[in-house]
Amino acid sequence: MAKIAYFIGNWKMNHGISEARSYFERFLPEISKVDLSRKVVGIAPPFTSLAFARKLTEGSPVKLCAQNACFAEKGAYTGEVSPLMLKELGVEYVILGHSERRHIFGETNELIKKRVKGVYQAGLTPILCVGETLEERRLGNTFLVVSEQLKQGLSELEKVEEGRLIIAYEPVWAIGTGVNATPEQAEEVHSFLRDLLASMYGKELAQAIPILYGGSVTPENIADLIKEPNVDGVLVGGASLDPEKFLKIVSVAI
Repeated sequence: MAKIAYFIGNWKMNHGISEARSYFERFLPEISKVDLSRKVVGIAPPFTSLAFARKLTEGSPVKLCAQNACFAEKGAYTGEVSPLMLKELGVEYVILGHSERRHIFGETNELIKKRVKGVYQAGLTPILCVGETLEERRLGNTFLVVSEQLKQGLSELEKVEEGRLIIAYEPVWAIGTGVNATPEQAEEVHSFLRDLLASMYGKELAQAIPILYGGSVTPENIADLIKEPNVDGVLVGGASLDPEKFLKIVSVAI
């Protein structure tokens, strides 16, 4: 089966409404010229730009993504946004467990697994992020760390439908540093994660779960990364803020 590659741009806390307008005015006319027959392209704006982004991208191939979501449908959760609210906005994918949520805001595996379950039950597709710090890699604990994050993050999902889950491997030491994992390093961890998913859900389903790489992805390194057999796409941070750079990444041959 031919590979379907995913290209998800995570704007993080960037691009308010006026900047989002400028971005899509440059991005959308060009993305329509790209062969997307085997590609899925998504962008995750900050919450305040989501409704505006939906209007701008309506009728385009760009999928709307969110950067986080609460585990509950509604209730007394000040500052949170529910999966159903996101679904009403037209969001299809939700990034969960990003290293910045884990390490800056203290989100635990226990909280993240609840978010994953809430997003999944709402009919959205969770993008569960896993990844080790530089110190954890130096200690040889990469597999231990990502295994724990993956197993706990998915522990509330006894069954997963095909096309309803994405994993993103983002080594913390490569996020925003300009130092990305080599294609061989990425493939090694992706292969490990694939085997782990097979032990949880069976080999056939595991093969159908996309595993993305994230961490200083650029137009210069995308071609080498996407060639690896278990790299099914990329989660792009900084480079996705520039529409020209993101277009170059999305336009890579697969």
